Order: sequence, then structure tokens, then C-alpha cells
Amino acid sequence: MNPSTPIPADTGEKTGAENTSFPPHDTFPPDPGSPRFPDLSTGMTLEQIIDLTGELVHLNELVMMHIENTGGFVGTDAYFRTVQPLLDLLEVEIRIRCGSGITQQQMKLVVHDWIDKEIRVCRKGGRVQGT
Repeated sequence: MNPSTPIPADTGEKTGAENTSFPPHDTFPPDPGSPRFPDLSTGMTLEQIIDLTGELVHLNELVMMHIENTGGFVGTDAYFRTVQPLLDLLEVEIRIRCGSGITQQQMKLVVHDWIDKEIRVCRKGGRVQGT
């Protein structure tokens, strides 16, 4: 997935990735005071989502850990082979857990929690699935 590729609306189809320990978006408690996140059906890019949630520095921390775990920066191709699966996994997480009506704070929590989980995996010496 290219971070600039729009994330299409959730069609309701099962992707096989539904076995997650995180609750689906409809289990978030109502938060009437928080602004709504822009509707994902409008084709927001992953880059836009990361920008709106303010999680770029946090995501970069995860990327740098993966690069270090795979021998450091050895070229652009190796960098993208490391980063692309991470972005794909984050996209899947967003598709599973987020739907229309999610607030900006809830989206931030989804992205933040996913990054934290993957950082814990890296610190334990494990590798994220797909990388």
C-alpha cells in the first residue's frame, strides 16, 4: 500500500484479519464532545490520517526500530521493504477498527495503540508480521 493511496470505504466484507484483540469501532464509548474524524469513505490517504492524528513522530520511532532490527539503513529499496509492510498492517488495523462516526480522539487512540503494540514487539526482539 502506498501511503498516498486513498483508503476506500469499508464494504463490510471479511478480510481474514478480523481476529484482533482490539475492539471494533462500534464498541467505543460515545464521546459527544470530541470532533468527528473526516469520513473515511471520502478516500483519505494513510498519510492524511497520520497527519490528522499527530502520530508521525511515533510512527517514525517504530520504523526506525525496524530498520535497526534489520541491520540499519542499507538503501532505499531495503527501507521500503521494511516500511511498506508496517504501513499495510496499520491500514488493516484502521479498516478493522474505524468506521464512520469515529471521533478524532478515537482515531488517534487506534493509531497510537497499534504503534505502541508494534514497538513492544520490536523491543522483545520480535518482528511484526509481514516484515
